[in-house]
Amino acid sequence: MKAVVIRAFGDPDGLDVVDVPVPVPARGQVQIGTEAIGVGGVDAVIRRGTLASYGFREGHLLGSEVAGRVTAVGEGVDDGWIGRRVWAFTGLSGGYAERAVAAVEDVLALPDGLDGAAAVTLGGSGVVAHFALDRARLAPGETVLVRGAAGSIGITAIQLAVGRGAGAVAVTTSSVERGARLRELGATHVLDRTGEGGPQAPTDFDVVIDVVGGPHLPRFLDKLRPNGRYVAVGVVGGPPPADFGRRLTDAFRKSLSFATFSSDTVPPADRQTVRSAQFAEAARGKLRTVVHEVAPLEQAARAHRWMDEGKVFGRVVLVP
Repeated sequence: MKAVVIRAFGDPDGLDVVDVPVPVPARGQVQIGTEAIGVGGVDAVIRRGTLASYGFREGHLLGSEVAGRVTAVGEGVDDGWIGRRVWAFTGLSGGYAERAVAAVEDVLALPDGLDGAAAVTLGGSGVVAHFALDRARLAPGETVLVRGAAGSIGITAIQLAVGRGAGAVAVTTSSVERGARLRELGATHVLDRTGEGGPQAPTDFDVVIDVVGGPHLPRFLDKLRPNGRYVAVGVVGGPPPADFGRRLTDAFRKSLSFATFSSDTVPPADRQTVRSAQFAEAARGKLRTVVHEVAPLEQAARAHRWMDEGKVFGRVVLVP
């Protein structure tokens, strides 16, 4: 079967389309014929080699989430799964392929009215956005800044924050067009990538949800109000400066909080409960998903180049 692997860590040209054996579902797993494959920020981070300490090696088959139909089941899995349309989390590997396997507890049947592209745009991102806002203890009337708002996590976080009664949602973006689209999704203010906005834009915030990280993270940490909470959910811009913690101690009297968040720390059943509810809302049109483009699997390198160049609004979806 066709699959995309990392030939060499670094830029997108290091991705290759190769033939690999069809994966056989082990005990407790299902095999899925993929119809939609999500291209996420974590895929780009792995491809660049940023997470090499986690044991990723050249030849790694990328991909974390897919949608499609169950084609086979492993020992201990109900045959009733076969033929069902599902979303699945495949771990941090195995998704960029014509077939993938996943543990049955990481598989969720899709509701009528939700297509595969929408499912892989929302499936992983929506859970991160939901629980990150929980971790930040966002309360009605507070102001939240979403950094990296043009990605699928940010787009969902904006909608969820507004739904929780956030008084204003400020987001960072890089173009007027993107800003207009984010306002349509519920953002009340739009800031540029440096965190600056017009004369009416807020300059400080109760909560920051940060997908980007990178060298400019301290600049946004400085924008927290007293008792403000900062939750980092990604490092697509690279790690923060090694001494960024000094900003916290310099602002000691503001009682600021900084946290990292990974959905890996949420019990699987809780993740699936939230995901199921979000899928139902998306199927009814109450939670919007944004697909930047649907591209053939062979164009995975092109999709990664778009991400590196900051051209993606929402999520790119690959199809075999």
